[in-house]
Amino acid sequence: MLLDPTTIILMSALMAIAMSVVLFSAYRSYPPEIKGLNYWAGSLLLLVLGAVLFGLRKAGVPELLVLMAANSALVCGIGLTLIGTQKFYARPPSWWLLGLLWLLSMLGVGYWLIWEPSFAARVAVFSYLVSVLYFYQTIIVWRYGERHFSTRFLIALLGVQTVVVFTRGTLAMLFGSEMVNILTKGPFQSLYLALAQFMILLLAVSFNAVSTRRLQGILERRSTLDPLTQVLNRRGFGDMYLKELALLRREFSVMTLFSIDLDYFKKINDNHGHIIGDRVLVEVAGVIGKALRMSDHVARFGGEEFVVLLPATGLDRALQIADRIQKAVRASGSGELPAYTVSIGVACQSNPEENLDGLLMRADQALYRAKDGGRDRIEIAAPVLPTAS
Repeated sequence: MLLDPTTIILMSALMAIAMSVVLFSAYRSYPPEIKGLNYWAGSLLLLVLGAVLFGLRKAGVPELLVLMAANSALVCGIGLTLIGTQKFYARPPSWWLLGLLWLLSMLGVGYWLIWEPSFAARVAVFSYLVSVLYFYQTIIVWRYGERHFSTRFLIALLGVQTVVVFTRGTLAMLFGSEMVNILTKGPFQSLYLALAQFMILLLAVSFNAVSTRRLQGILERRSTLDPLTQVLNRRGFGDMYLKELALLRREFSVMTLFSIDLDYFKKINDNHGHIIGDRVLVEVAGVIGKALRMSDHVARFGGEEFVVLLPATGLDRALQIADRIQKAVRASGSGELPAYTVSIGVACQSNPEENLDGLLMRADQALYRAKDGGRDRIEIAAPVLPTAS
């Protein structure tokens, strides 16, 4: 039994409206780093508008006006999914491509509607132009998407949709309008209409899944980052330390930890205000980060205290890095920020039995000596010897 085309379109339109509300709600509630959901939500509404406009032909509205408006809504709707995807992956939106394909579709539909009326030619032009949008979108997700199941699923759906739309255009060219007119009953027409409507909704659901995956990553990063300086917080640093400790135990290596404290930071807050104090903290975090290697880790432990972990780094190399940090801090600062220095306590870990608390305690003790010795200094903690077996 063949499904009634009007019933399929009506059910799909209702589901598209509901999905548009879901996407727009997600856009309003997700963090600003996640972009493009509003374009996908608008896309679904334009596709529903296109379907409604096609239905107005039976209401006595001039066919030329209806078909031009409907095709325009459909091309723009599908084009908005491309723009939304580009926004999501921080790529420049291809408004020029959408504008060009819209213009070509209007010229093609107008020509084969007025001068040489041909339903098959209109279907072919529309299908080939839309397949370009889907294909380009597939390439973007393939190049810039995360290697995750949700991304691969979206790529697969976009690829299938590209093939389906392109195939309809080819069938229109080869066999004429009878096979590709979705408003008539037939096995291919019913299959294509159901598949096309289902794929549009499934694409929206898949894009929402990709967005949810990104949201999860953002929330995980936020839970391990200091909100002011955007370096690791205690939790993030603790997780990183455990990974490096496992490597130390496996490779019988060493690592070094710095306990870094801004000198006279209370005076900066008292004399210049907490806003300037926060700016100093942000700058110090950036200066420390630039003085480190890609494999090193920096964290803020609250207030003006920073901690740095140097994996696979002995004391001699660590002291060179500590000296580089101090020189970079002394040279930093602009006319808007007061001058400042840092004191550093250095603790080297070679004993795999030592934990983070013990390592931090030794580094802090060395830091206190640097403070007591006049500040803007580097002090070294006594080593912990392996326990005798």
